[in-house]
Amino acid sequence: MNSTASFNNQQANRFINALVIGAGQAGLSMSHCLTKQGVEHVILERGEVANAWKTERWDSLRLLSPNWQTRLADYSYIGEDPDGFMSCAEYISYLESYADGLQSPIHTGVEVQQVSSMQNGYRVITNLGEWRCRTLVIATGACGKPYIPRLAETLPDDICSLTPKDYRNPQRLSSGGVLIVGASASGLQLASELARSGRRVILATGEQVRMPRTYRGRDIQWWLDQSGLLADRYDEVEDLERLRRLPSAQLVGTGEGDNLDLNTLQDEGVEVVGRLAFIHNDTLQFSGCLANLCKMADLKMRRLLKLVDAFIEQQDYRHEVPAPDVPEDLRVPESPRLELNLQRENIGTVMWATGFRPDYSWLKVPVLDARGRLEHDGGVVSSPGLYVLGLPFMRRRNSQFIDGVGKDAEELSEHLAMYLEQQLHVNQSAIA
Repeated sequence: MNSTASFNNQQANRFINALVIGAGQAGLSMSHCLTKQGVEHVILERGEVANAWKTERWDSLRLLSPNWQTRLADYSYIGEDPDGFMSCAEYISYLESYADGLQSPIHTGVEVQQVSSMQNGYRVITNLGEWRCRTLVIATGACGKPYIPRLAETLPDDICSLTPKDYRNPQRLSSGGVLIVGASASGLQLASELARSGRRVILATGEQVRMPRTYRGRDIQWWLDQSGLLADRYDEVEDLERLRRLPSAQLVGTGEGDNLDLNTLQDEGVEVVGRLAFIHNDTLQFSGCLANLCKMADLKMRRLLKLVDAFIEQQDYRHEVPAPDVPEDLRVPESPRLELNLQRENIGTVMWATGFRPDYSWLKVPVLDARGRLEHDGGVVSSPGLYVLGLPFMRRRNSQFIDGVGKDAEELSEHLAMYLEQQLHVNQSAIA
């Protein structure tokens, strides 16, 4: 695995066939697949291999998916605990081992500052010099920067405002209670951790994707994997844009198969309220739609579990697994809080677990829509020779996850190799 020491020696006034930005799970998978296709390439990484996992994760984090589902391109978990859940440190080691086996150079500490189009390719300006390439793969993932609603700007100055990227453990937070805004996996996991540490926690929830950790004797991910639901393709589903915007499922990785939902949190002492709607001075207001949000979460969960039940019947597994064990409906307080005064209630921290957005501020190619999203067809960006990897439901339902990025990389590397071959024929024809 090469480092920045060879960077200036490796760059040259010629086109390299492919350049990959990012050395996380997406970039490493693409590098492996490009090597199989015989495509010369390099990887540029702003930090180190697995940089986001090393610098932007909280201390107690474990993967949401079981170890057996930790599968990149031609590289799968082979340990003795397939049903366990890797810690952050263990997953970092997994990625570093994968990177050590790659044949192409990884240049770390190289920050891409600007990418622009040029004849037959792209110009990539970095803090350490310039590259030119015929094809470019953006593998920086979907979590480039936290999404923080504008109303966060109206919080009082004495309130600590942060995101899950900033959080490490309960001891490093300001004193007082914590309001967590957002009920995806991150929001619920942190609410549980903080409540168990003795903190007072209030959780403001919007749309939820509720899912039991285990169902009918198996991890829910096993059913989703075996039934093919995770492999649903982007060009075969209805309302793709909505599916791409869904929050992450409310799961937690534990060896005990623990469920994590609003019922779990309320049992731990967390107060659940509706969506945060307005902030004025020290007072926050919440919507009155909590009951409806919970009903919708229950409904969607039951629909999913019925699909699993249908798969069990189809495969004739019903005699091998327990009867359906659908979790109880979410409990909603009789009169959910609609208003919160931060000072009177001694709330010292607001954590915005409201999702993430890719960061394309450095991309000076006209491929972004009005909302700043990449225009692509299953990872093939609208500019010739430009690709993206690791976005939600990019080619499949699991495209953003560890288990899905490898298959996407295989298909996109084939497309990239064919594109390079076509360009070669075009250039040879022009010369002739």
